[in-house]
Amino acid sequence: MGTPGGGEGRDQVASSPSAVHVRDSKDKAGPTLTFSPEAWAAFVAFAPDAQVATVEWPLS
Repeated sequence: MGTPGGGEGRDQVASSPSAVHVRDSKDKAGPTLTFSPEAWAAFVAFAPDAQVATVEWPLS
């Protein structure tokens, strides 16, 4: 998610009682992801312990 110091992160998260919306702040016309509050809470609980794989782009 976005970093408070303005580093590499640039995602924005907005929540309401029924949904959590995520988008890239540098592409405001681009796609958004929408999650239920329960799914977002599960992701946030999982994320700190997750191991991230490195992916080369473009995919071959």
